[in-house]
Amino acid sequence: MTRSFPGALPSWKGAFRPDVPEDDTVQETTRPRLGERIMAAVNRDPRTAPHGTRNDALLAVVLAAAAVCAGLFIDDGRRPDALGWTLLLAAHVPLVWRRRRPLLVLAAIVALIAPYHALDNNHAAPTLVAYVALYTVAVTGRPLRTVLTGAVVLSVSLAVMLTVNAHRALELLQTSGWIIAVLFCGIDVRYYRQYVASIVERAVRAERTREEEARRRVAEERLRIARDLHDLLAHSITLIGVQTSVAAHVLAADPERLDREAVAKALDDIAGTCRTARGELRTTLEVLREHGPQDTRGPLPGLDGLPDLVAAARLAGARVEQDLRIRTDPPPAVGAAAYRIVQEALTNAVRHAGPEPAVRLRLYDEPGALRVSVTDDGTGPVPGGNPGFGLVGMRERARSVGGTLDAGPRPDGGFEVTAALPLAVGEGTV
Repeated sequence: MTRSFPGALPSWKGAFRPDVPEDDTVQETTRPRLGERIMAAVNRDPRTAPHGTRNDALLAVVLAAAAVCAGLFIDDGRRPDALGWTLLLAAHVPLVWRRRRPLLVLAAIVALIAPYHALDNNHAAPTLVAYVALYTVAVTGRPLRTVLTGAVVLSVSLAVMLTVNAHRALELLQTSGWIIAVLFCGIDVRYYRQYVASIVERAVRAERTREEEARRRVAEERLRIARDLHDLLAHSITLIGVQTSVAAHVLAADPERLDREAVAKALDDIAGTCRTARGELRTTLEVLREHGPQDTRGPLPGLDGLPDLVAAARLAGARVEQDLRIRTDPPPAVGAAAYRIVQEALTNAVRHAGPEPAVRLRLYDEPGALRVSVTDDGTGPVPGGNPGFGLVGMRERARSVGGTLDAGPRPDGGFEVTAALPLAVGEGTV
């Protein structure tokens, strides 16, 4: 069953089309009821209605038939002669174009009706066509134009009636309330249509905003997963590479005096790193499982995982000195950002700072902020090498919780990464 907005036109076209192949989906389409079609016609702008010219032609025929009946059976002036019938019927022809040029149509009708009344023909016959033309002008134009048009039409009508009979002019003045009523009815319908159109527009805008918000959330989630995968894989692969180099060095150093314990320890470290990476990878990709909730994020890493990062960096050959002075428990998003920043900074130190770099890790909190600092005494990346996404990812991590991050070479050599993360973040921030 299909439903539409109040300003939309219910349609039953296309309910059955033989040229369109059927599918397994059964769609139930019901014909709109008479009341719904009437309200749709009222709510719709007449200038954009389908089949407007055809409908107006039918309306002109109906009104012409009513005018003929009124001229024959209503005693309000003399029965029209041949010229009167010609003017009366001709006044209904412009109605066919009333939606396109309402003012010109009204002017043409007034130009034909004025001599008709001046000849003292039946004055009730052309009333309906005049009211329809006035209503069209009121419903399609601005209120000021409508009021001015009504004043002009009333003045012309009074002037014509004064030439026929002063008593007729007085009667027209007494019944001019009908003209005012028609004009204000058109103005009221115009405002009502504008109100309905604004409701439909707000609904469409709200739906578009929801779609844009959904797309933005999807893009943010993809970026979050990409950052997590980069940090996880870069850290794990770097450690595995260093540990593999240690095992290879032990095997090649002195084959006759093989240090089996060192080789076994290096291989155990590699296996442990693989297990840790596999677990974190499973947690990171859990959000992509179709059977889980869309906002599933899994447990976020936090500051309690920093000792494991320091231990892994030491196994990779780095001499890490840590200074952790944290008195308050930061929000999970801040803890996760600090964890990833430290993870990437240690990975970069192990990868680029040369053999056995000295790394200093400092974490401490101050009023309203968590400070992170990672420095090393290495030589830094190879000049001219391809830059990675590590520094970009760390800055995005800091910005995601409303913090800042600076990274660059130290004046006395080495590299330094410093970050300031707020201890209060908005709900839902990652």
